[in-house]
Amino acid sequence: MRYFIDLCYDGKPYHGWQRQPNAVSVQQTLEEALSTLLRLPMAVVGAGRTDTGVHALQMIAHFDTPAALEAPEQLCYQLNQFLQPSIALRSIRPVEATAHARFDAVSRSYEYRIVQQKAPFQQHTAYQLTTPLDVTAMNAAAELLLSHTDFECFSKSKTDVKTFECNITHARWETTANGLIFTIAANRFLRNMVRAIVGTLIEVGQHKTDLKGMQQILASKDRNAAGYSVPAHGLFLTAVEYPKTIY
Repeated sequence: MRYFIDLCYDGKPYHGWQRQPNAVSVQQTLEEALSTLLRLPMAVVGAGRTDTGVHALQMIAHFDTPAALEAPEQLCYQLNQFLQPSIALRSIRPVEATAHARFDAVSRSYEYRIVQQKAPFQQHTAYQLTTPLDVTAMNAAAELLLSHTDFECFSKSKTDVKTFECNITHARWETTANGLIFTIAANRFLRNMVRAIVGTLIEVGQHKTDLKGMQQILASKDRNAAGYSVPAHGLFLTAVEYPKTIY
């Protein structure tokens, strides 16, 4: 029987989602907890990989059991009692046997948070950047992402992906009482893509490049042409969406 776990986590204590040979990951922590409570060797498959220090307001993962769970909600409660405070489960739901947390996701959303003054209580959840930013220019540059599909220029070097094609459906900066928030949604993302996009848009906001320069970066397919990768701790995976027919 296959189940989807809906969870969230603080990425600071972990070396990303994916299991690592010599470091603690969210995937490993969740697998060990499931194995202990179900008394079976368990493996979980996530909707994607978050890097070291990246947070998730929503991550979806699937796991299989030999037989149906009598009370998934009870297992969810037990896991929340067992796991560290940095990981919380919202639900465990049965899905179709072929449902896949990664491959069946139709949309993923992220947000990146920036504070523009010293903020001690946000030092692990937002990027402190005190230089003035032209948010109007940043949004104009972000709009260009919606009409582009090849994002090799924002992909981590030496990656093993088969295609750099992504369909970005939303990309926008908003000014809030606590700072700036960039939200972006797409059918898929490349490794390091969001952080590279944010770093490039910041350079637009600092007038180090302009819309013409942004267009040239997108056409270049060259990571070295784009801006820097912003720190991981300001990034949140916020939502993963699936067809309702899989439940």
